[in-house]
Amino acid sequence: MCLMASMVREKKISPVELVDEHLKQIERQNPSLNAFVEIFADEARAGARAAEQSLMRGETPGLLHGVPVTVKDSFDIAGHATLCGSRFRRDHRAAHDASAVARMKDAGAIVLGKTNCPEFLSNYETDNAITGRTNNPWNLDRTPGGSSGGESAAISSFCSAGGIGSDGGGSVRIPAHFCGIAALKPTPGRVSAAGHFPQIAHPGGLLGVAGPMARTARDLRLLFAVLTGYDTEDPFSVPFPLRSLPAKKVQIGVWPQFYDVPVDPEIGVAVDHAAAKLASIGMRVEPFQPRGMERAPNVWWFFFGQLSAPLMRDLIRGREDEAHWTGTEFMHRALELPEPSGVDVVTQLGIRDRMRASLLHQMEETPVLLMPPCGVTAFPHRSRRWKVGDQEIGLFQAMMPATPFNLFGMPAIVIPYGMSSEGLPIGIQLVGRPFEEELLLDLAVQLEEARGPFPGPTAMGIAP
Repeated sequence: MCLMASMVREKKISPVELVDEHLKQIERQNPSLNAFVEIFADEARAGARAAEQSLMRGETPGLLHGVPVTVKDSFDIAGHATLCGSRFRRDHRAAHDASAVARMKDAGAIVLGKTNCPEFLSNYETDNAITGRTNNPWNLDRTPGGSSGGESAAISSFCSAGGIGSDGGGSVRIPAHFCGIAALKPTPGRVSAAGHFPQIAHPGGLLGVAGPMARTARDLRLLFAVLTGYDTEDPFSVPFPLRSLPAKKVQIGVWPQFYDVPVDPEIGVAVDHAAAKLASIGMRVEPFQPRGMERAPNVWWFFFGQLSAPLMRDLIRGREDEAHWTGTEFMHRALELPEPSGVDVVTQLGIRDRMRASLLHQMEETPVLLMPPCGVTAFPHRSRRWKVGDQEIGLFQAMMPATPFNLFGMPAIVIPYGMSSEGLPIGIQLVGRPFEEELLLDLAVQLEEARGPFPGPTAMGIAP
């Protein structure tokens, strides 16, 4: 993305050529991946021609001038449906662009299309009753993750330079880990989620955020510079300026797994290698195991699953046959528990706040944590339990390295850092303190440079 933007500015490649090559790649790869809900070929070509004419007139280009991007189908694009994977949204048409989409366009980006997601973003797999299942570019029998699975598959397969997803429980980070790309879950309020469905407002906005996805951390940094900024339409938005936070001799705490919940040994090796590389480039790397966070995933589940399940039940009441399993799997599990009361909500908020304050206190001298993003690599479609070492874990346990940081509103970035023996990418996760995205991004760029180039899914016959 950075390279593309630079080449366009220097007139080494035209926006028309760039968009055409990406549309050809979509034509080649999307039939097997099913990453796209809608492809805007005519609109994208028209936008590319306009971008090229702007350059010829000598106008100052934006940061993303002529760069092809994609948008998760949970963000509004004016004149198009925001289906969010659901038959219940078939008649929807957006009147305005979501704020994140508008900011990418204002920076000169050209939107190629909207990418697939599970119904109502309620799953770690990308499948729905309208556009069907998305496959992982590295292995079509595996999921690209969810809920930003279409976006991760499009970027990983070189159909898109980057774009925007959303994350309420790992939904940009897990797909990035599964597909070998990079993704940033920012602090709530730094990237506007106005124009997203479901609405990211209270109480769901405590967990969910909009976040950039791309192939590299360097590209994420460019996208973040475009996307960040105050927006009155987002109730969580804060007037917090973009700043420089260089990562120099930062103390990094290595948290190898969530307490006694195991991770795939090959993921552990990738974390160890990343820790060693960080030490070699001058960072202070120490073991880290926070105290008192054991129930964080359960509290996250209260807000993500239990609190929303009655709303979902009421939404589909009488039309249950139109709902897809990706939208109801977690709902059915949550409805097995007592329906939350107002007292329960206040109690859980208090528990959340105390845990968050405790963790941030423990991170005063260790502003960055290095962790796995997930307990497993990209799993076969619809599998739910896996052997990890000599133990077995389920989906809830596998996601424990990701979900606490939605609960606590802390930024986290995932970049690829290894390959499994099955030929699947492995990511590592860097977690920071609130509003310190710039530090995480700088550290991730340094780590990426020390790691060297990461391959694409060429084993699937996919090439840039």
